[in-house]
Amino acid sequence: MEVRLQKFLAEAGIASRRKSEELILKGKVQVNGVTVTELGTKVDDKLDTVTFNGKRVGEERHVYIMLNKPEGFVTTAKDQFDRPTVMDLIKGVKERVVPVGRLDYDTSGLLLLTNDGDLTFKLTHPSKKIEKTYSAKLFGKPTDENIKEFAEGIEIDTGKTHPAKIEIIEDLGKYCLCNITITEGKNRQVRKMCDAIKHPVATLKRVGTGKLNLGDLKKGTYRYLTDSEVKYLKSL
Repeated sequence: MEVRLQKFLAEAGIASRRKSEELILKGKVQVNGVTVTELGTKVDDKLDTVTFNGKRVGEERHVYIMLNKPEGFVTTAKDQFDRPTVMDLIKGVKERVVPVGRLDYDTSGLLLLTNDGDLTFKLTHPSKKIEKTYSAKLFGKPTDENIKEFAEGIEIDTGKTHPAKIEIIEDLGKYCLCNITITEGKNRQVRKMCDAIKHPVATLKRVGTGKLNLGDLKKGTYRYLTDSEVKYLKSL
């Protein structure tokens, strides 16, 4: 069956469809030994040989994983400082998967990984406004005015954030427990927003992405998403 080359690359987990188009235009993809730079090129997965950076691309089974990331792990394949990465926690996975977005070194919780390039692009693009929910322990207790600031968007170093939610769960005196929901994924965004209202984060854990919840998945372990969960993510 013939499909467009960028679709073939995306389904093989090389990159999102848009990023695959960039790779093709840069001359990094070959079909049957010939470099192809035209986006309209079609390939047959049974008859044609596609290579990327000199290695053959074969359509592989898409896998979708939920990891409960512990603190002290970076969300990259390799780290220049030799710190542990989330890839160290999924060594039983044979497919080449990548994290969907990231979690800070000091933040724990729900992290998705997949080799589905199109879905990765969809889940990380700001225009999709997919909710990410965090359980946070903050110093002090945010005021009603702080809650309003979150709802209207807060100025941080990367600009004004999209509207967000902060819900007080329990007042512990020196600290309080909150649920925080955002629809973006800027670097250390939740921590910066909490710093901006003068209630810094003590601990932070992501517990939900859209309707997916971390549940009772133990820290440092992972599981494969169910068919219904995958279907839900693709419907977003």
